[in-house]
This record gives sequence, C-alpha cells and structure tokens, in this order.
Amino acid sequence: MLNLVLKRAALGLITLWAASVLIFAGTQILPGDLAQAVLQNNATPENVAALREELGLDRPAVERYAEWLGNAVHGDLGTSLVNHRDVAQDLAPRLYNTFFLALYAAMIAVPLSVGLGVLAAAWQGSAFDSAANAVTLLAISLPEYFLGYLLIKWVAVQWGLFPVLASVTPETSFTERLYMTFLPMLTLVLVIMAHIMRMTRASVISVMSNPYIEMAVLKGLAKWRVVVEHALPNALAPIINVVALNLAYLIVGVVVIEVVFVYPGLGQSMVDAVSKRDVPVVQACGLIFAAVFISLNMIADILAIVSNPRLRHPR
Repeated sequence: MLNLVLKRAALGLITLWAASVLIFAGTQILPGDLAQAVLQNNATPENVAALREELGLDRPAVERYAEWLGNAVHGDLGTSLVNHRDVAQDLAPRLYNTFFLALYAAMIAVPLSVGLGVLAAAWQGSAFDSAANAVTLLAISLPEYFLGYLLIKWVAVQWGLFPVLASVTPETSFTERLYMTFLPMLTLVLVIMAHIMRMTRASVISVMSNPYIEMAVLKGLAKWRVVVEHALPNALAPIINVVALNLAYLIVGVVVIEVVFVYPGLGQSMVDAVSKRDVPVVQACGLIFAAVFISLNMIADILAIVSNPRLRHPR
C-alpha cells in the first residue's frame, strides 16, 4: 500500500509541474506586447525597451520559466505590475477569503448530500427518491452563475434577507462574515450537493445488491443498520473521490461565484489581473488553483486506497 501512496504522490508532483508549464506558457503567448500594455500611453521605444529588460522579456522563455518556478517553490510569487507590491502578500487575504467560503460551503454540503444520498438509496423508488433525483437534476442543469443571480433576485432583492454583495474586509467579524457570504455559500452548496448526492445514492445501491447485504437482511437487521453499517463503508471509495473533486471545484470553480457576488477572493483577483495584464498575479493565482486541485485529487486517491481493504491488507 505504501508503494501505491508514493506513486500517487509522485504523479501529483509531476502533474503540478506540467500545470506550471502550461500556466507559464499560456501567459507568454497572449497577444500584444506586455511592456506596451503596462506602459500604455507612456510606451515610448525607450520606456518599452527598459521595461522589457526589467521584466526579463529579452531573455529566453526557458530561462524565465526556470527562474519563476524556482522562486515560486521558495514562496516568492513575484511583484505585481500594477501596484508594484509583493504578490504573495497581496494574495494572502484573498486566499483566506476563498478558503473560508469553500470551507463554509463544504461543511454544509458534504454531510447533507451524503445523508440525503444514503436516504435516497435506502428508500429507492419512493416519492422521496424521485423528488431528490428531480431536484438534483435541476441543480446540475443550471449554471452556477444563473443560480447565483436567482438567489440575488429573490432572497436578496425581493425578500431582503441577505446582502446582494459579499463585501467583506479583514476587520469583518466571524458572525458577520457568515451572514455576508451566505448567498455565495448557498449557491455553491446547491451546485455540489447534486453531484455528491447522486454518486452516494448510486454507490450505496450498487453495494446493496451484494450477497452479504442480502444475508444481513435475512438475519433480520434493521434497514438503517444494513445501509449504515454494511453498505456505506463498502461504498466509500467512489464517494470519497466525488467529494474530493467537488471540494477541488469549491476552490477552483469559485471564480464565477466570486465575480457574481463581488467577493474579494482569489478568483476575483485573477479576473481583475487578467483584465489589467498583471501577469505575475495571473501566474500566481493559476499555480495556487492548480496546486489545490491536484492536492485534493491526490488526497482522494490516497484515501480511496486506505479505505479499500484489498489494498490495506495485500496478500
């Protein structure tokens, strides 16, 4: 089992390196000259040449990539081209905001969706199962930004229960932060709940058809004990994978939600940086998103290995 875990970890590092190559290459092939875009009206030939030399644009791309990756490994994400501040320091509070929103949504969505998925599997074919399938299909079909605008229109504008914009600051208290971010959190919950619930239901139903489950039923065990004690533990591997994928989505896919609710997170910073051609910020945001996504997927693979008895106890 240790060898499998080490292989997954090594594959994760290789994937992250490949993602860093794509991120750097993607920012280098953007149309137009970066120095001219930064200088705008002050883009005289002398100023452009000086800025290109300052940014290292006159050096080979491979050399610049090696320097950027080496600095990023040591925590140096560069300097913003817009405000000339350290990117890591600027993104730290934004990263905290993104993680706060993702954790807020995950703490509600994961237990709720797994519980509802187990109930739908236990009551397969019932009215509850049909209603749950219909609601989840509807949630999957609607884009997250559309759900966000619907919540803004009805919950914030029509009913006035929550603010339209999730404008938080470092001075915002914890309870006020929970209140301000309720609508973006609810949007994320509605989006990921459908996927986790459907996978949980399908996994538990698949396990329920095994002979040892039938034996447990014939012994007279209560239905809830059969599902919770016998079926659910053996259905954990695919559930863990889909939970990890959706947690990764909460970090990476939160960009759209942050823009809709003008939430000062990492996704909003990346959108602003793209519009301003602030390449160091775009590269830093992309690398952070890639690292989080790959790490969560790697953790999911490792947990799936640990939860599989055949891999925990090899013969």
